[in-house]
Amino acid sequence: MPAKPFFDYQQYNYDKPLYDINEIRRVNPQRHEMEQLTGIVWVDTENHALIGFKDIEDDEFWVKGHMPGFPLMPGVLLCEAAAQLAGYYSRRYDLLEAGDYMGFGGMDSVRFRSPVYPPGRLIICARLLKMRIKRMAEFEFQGFVNDKMVYNGSIIGVPISRDR
Repeated sequence: MPAKPFFDYQQYNYDKPLYDINEIRRVNPQRHEMEQLTGIVWVDTENHALIGFKDIEDDEFWVKGHMPGFPLMPGVLLCEAAAQLAGYYSRRYDLLEAGDYMGFGGMDSVRFRSPVYPPGRLIICARLLKMRIKRMAEFEFQGFVNDKMVYNGSIIGVPISRDR
């Protein structure tokens, strides 16, 4: 049985996000098919928490091949959406004070609770669990479609610099 939602995500206007795709692009480097966020509707810098969403369309790049005749959003893209939300927050507010990007450092206790199909809106709630300056930030997340929790877990972000 999944835990109750972290936040009352239903109270926000997803048609008028706090940060739209253009604002997300100012912070997140992903483009084209790899953009997995549409908007962010709420940010709480005091408690390090936020709510974002992805509008899933019938023409997503994976629809034709995953699975033919039965489009099912890949779990790795669900995780990427949570990572991009956490990455946005971490970079916008410079949580780690290091790196040019927030990279995927790991995931724990991820559970896929229900399939996600197009079209639809995936709502992602995230909050900071722990942070080590210049090293890592760990967020827990929950995802919802039509008021049903479809996945949850925790994700670790690490700073990545352009200088190799």
